[in-house]
Amino acid sequence: MSDTHSSDERNPKKIKMTKGMQLFRGIKRTMATLAQGGPIQVGATVPSVTFKCRVRDAELKAKGEENPFAWKDVTSEDLFKGKRSVIFCLPGAFTPTCSSTHVPGYEKKYEELKAAGIDEVYCFSVNDAFVMRQWGLKLGLTEDMETGNFKNVKLIPDGAALFTRGMGLNCVWEVERGFGERSWRYSALINDMKVEAINIEPGFVNSEETRDFGPDPFEVSDADTMLKTINALKEE
Repeated sequence: MSDTHSSDERNPKKIKMTKGMQLFRGIKRTMATLAQGGPIQVGATVPSVTFKCRVRDAELKAKGEENPFAWKDVTSEDLFKGKRSVIFCLPGAFTPTCSSTHVPGYEKKYEELKAAGIDEVYCFSVNDAFVMRQWGLKLGLTEDMETGNFKNVKLIPDGAALFTRGMGLNCVWEVERGFGERSWRYSALINDMKVEAINIEPGFVNSEETRDFGPDPFEVSDADTMLKTINALKEE
């Protein structure tokens, strides 16, 4: 009787190691590509990705469900196509500067940003949809009862860091804070999917070997600086 099994099929441990090695190599290649490409530049198109969001579901609400939310795929095109939007991206929900200053600053300046011609203001963080919702509620943001997001600044979960990687601004704070992959702090003006302006906090090093950071500066990604950026573009 012939042996129809390959050597890999007879050795599950070998299969496991091979897959693990492939995954590791894939991650290394991705990080190396990002390091070589660097942060996104003015004029470039933002990455087209899908965000896994939670939205209010009318049917679940009608059934009296305690948690009337359902999963919804939201794309970059949904957020940015045909709009002039401001985004600000930060290391993490519930973290001190993000909670005390960064989000509240944009919430406070929301009407001024709208008056300056901005259609939407989005906050991105490498956190899941559940965390982002609870963070917004904790911050006292006014919920949009139709969508389940918030009325002014909308919190977008980049849980798998796909958008953050595509922007070339992913990093970690593993040694100092125990953080895994997160977003460097920055803000950007997005006009119909293209970067019109970007304010990246100083200190970001475009190198795979040095993307484990200590400091987390907050100098140029705030709402006031973004308003100045928008006004400066009007004068050009």
